[in-house]
Amino acid sequence: MAIPNPELIAAIEKTVSKLQSGAAYQWGHMGACNCGNLAQELTKFSKAEIHQFAMQRYGDWNEQLLDYCPTSGYPMDLMVSKMLEFGLSIDDLAHLERLSDPQILSRMEKEKRDKLNKNSREDVIYYMQTWANLLREKWIQENSISTEIVPEKKLKIPALV
Repeated sequence: MAIPNPELIAAIEKTVSKLQSGAAYQWGHMGACNCGNLAQELTKFSKAEIHQFAMQRYGDWNEQLLDYCPTSGYPMDLMVSKMLEFGLSIDDLAHLERLSDPQILSRMEKEKRDKLNKNSREDVIYYMQTWANLLREKWIQENSISTEIVPEKKLKIPALV
């Protein structure tokens, strides 16, 4: 699971907000899919740039993650490295693309969880909201902060979507 931190939580929530507001979403497009939308937020590359980086090698996000090498010099690998700097792991990205992280799934309503579709905008939004909430709770717990003692505004982490 990703290392909980305010920057990552904010990026996930901003990605959710953009998707809810109609940002381009297309699961088969490397820059507009599940990982592609989060990559846009974390790296500030456009969907076209991300797609162009990905097309320099073979495969979708999962295949490229399997071949990831931080010293390859491939733009896609450099972009993934940038994403990892935010506390993500290769597994987090692979799970995001498939909506498959067991910790995130365990927090979802069974009815919704059982019908998740990796290429559904609404399901990606639900998955990412659940993920952001989980990371927020872990961050608060790891930093021994009680939301009853310290108002959320003073936590310097983004508000829930």
